[in-house]
This record gives sequence, C-alpha cells and structure tokens, in this order.
Amino acid sequence: MHFGRICRLLIATVTFTSAQTQSSKRGLIFIPNSKYPEDNQIWVQSDSDLTWYYNYGASPSPAFSSVSQDDFEFVPMLWGTVDDTSFLDTVQSLVDSGRNITHVLGFNEPDAATTDGGGSSIDPATAADVWVKNIAPLSEQGIKLGLPACTGGWGGIPWLQQFLGNCSALISNDTQTRNCSYDFVNIHWYGNFEGLASHLGSYSAAFPNVTQWITEYNYDNQDLATTQNFYNTSAEYFDRLDSVGRYSYFGSFRSDDSNVGANAVMLNNDGELTDIGSWYLGGSATGVDPQSAAGGFRVHVLLLCVFFVTTSIGLLY
Repeated sequence: MHFGRICRLLIATVTFTSAQTQSSKRGLIFIPNSKYPEDNQIWVQSDSDLTWYYNYGASPSPAFSSVSQDDFEFVPMLWGTVDDTSFLDTVQSLVDSGRNITHVLGFNEPDAATTDGGGSSIDPATAADVWVKNIAPLSEQGIKLGLPACTGGWGGIPWLQQFLGNCSALISNDTQTRNCSYDFVNIHWYGNFEGLASHLGSYSAAFPNVTQWITEYNYDNQDLATTQNFYNTSAEYFDRLDSVGRYSYFGSFRSDDSNVGANAVMLNNDGELTDIGSWYLGGSATGVDPQSAAGGFRVHVLLLCVFFVTTSIGLLY
C-alpha cells in the first residue's frame, strides 16, 4: 500500500477515536505503584477527569494528601471481615476531622470461593454481622451505603439476597435502633459488552429503582482493538444511563503489572497514558502501544506522516 494512503487511513482512525466526552461519574481504583511512584500522580494532573477514588481500604491514600478532597473524593471500603468496629471508628474519625465522606463501599467480592483472586470470601451471615456493626450506623449521619460488590458470577445476586436476609434478622433481634437499608449496588464485570449489559439488567431486576455503581470492570485478555472498542462502548453506555451513578475501570497500572491482560491497561511500560488511559481521563488518543516502553507504532508512523505531508506540500511550491 502506498505510504500516503497509510497516512490518510491512520490519521482518519486517530481523528475518529480522539474525541472523548468528559464525565463526572468516572473514578479511580487506586493501586499504589511503589516501584514507580510517579505513576500515582498521573490520575490527579490538572486536566484529569476523575472526581473520586477508592483503594480497597478505610483510609485515604497518602499519595493524594496534597490534593483537594473536594476535587478528588475518597470513598472508604470495608474490604473483608473484622472482629470489631475498626472500620466504623476509622470512618467516624475521618468525618470528625472534617473530611467529607458521602459514600462507603461494602465488602469486595465476598462471594468468591477463595481470596486468591482478590475477593474477601465471606459467608452472608458473617458479612451481615460485620455490616450491622460497622456500616449500618453510618447511614444515621447521611452517608450513603453501597451493597457488597460481588463477582460477575451467577452466585452474586443470590449471595446478596442471603446477606440482606441475615442482616434483617439481626436487626429485628437487636434492641438498638439500626438500619439495614442501602442506597446503591456495586457491580463487577469482566467480559464482553453484551454480557455487561445483561448483568446490569439482572441487577436492575433484583434491585429495582436502585442506583448502580460499576466499581470494577474490564474486557480482560483481549486484543487491542477489542479492548478499546469495549471501553468506548461501555463508557458511552454508563454515561448515558441515569441508573448508573458512578463507574471505575480496572486498569490503572502498567502493562507489565497487569492481571487483566497486556492491552487492558491505562499505562504502558514506560508510564505513558495509553489511548484508554487518556480517554478515561477525558483526553484524546495518544497512540501509545500498551505493551511498549517508549510510545507505540502509531506514534512513530504519525511522525513520519507529518514529515511526509509537509515534504509533499513543500514540493508543490
């Protein structure tokens, strides 16, 4: 193929994929990078579109201590079971110190069979007891409560239904005034867009008229084009749905550190934003190959295209 035609096709592709809308729904799943701490600040640069984050823990991340909490809201999570009220105490301490905590997240993938994949693996009865002691009291302060974030497997909704049944039983047997209600559901999904849309529909049927947060999602271990198409389709879908309150893409790390495939990440191996990473922050396509260490094929070809076009124009005159 003639090089000029390659340039025209490439520029057309980049132009088509570069226009990205901004969204107040997008948040960060923060996974600290101790090896490359400079990566931590990419998410809060001045032109970042991200407005909130969570880190699977109860306390804010020190990496963002200098960032305005009004511009980058921290959402605490009770990751797994505790034998005391330490989560409640920590959140209460944050509130007492003046931090504006508006939402909290429940357990992380408690329906997982084991903790090997990052899930907390808790039975519904135990989770209900911990919830009543640590999370339910926060609703009395106006903090909105998010149900535990189950895996995308078939057992997630049944686990939540058992959890709520156990929670209600504990409340009815307790002489203290407590609330077993919730304000939004947390959803995880790893798979194609059709499966994601169906999964959200199942949650809508099980928990009607309840706001949905998609707090982990990705189409893992796919080729680059498939991964990018999934991101663009799903982000547009989330932004369009009034039922979706917030969402957070799982991929805020370098390709070498990825457990969801080399193409599903926001940073390449040199810490540069990939197309998905830049789009997620509200920017344009970068052309950075996720698996590269210094930019991608398209960047280098684009530079050659610029040279080709300018040289051609010069020859005309």
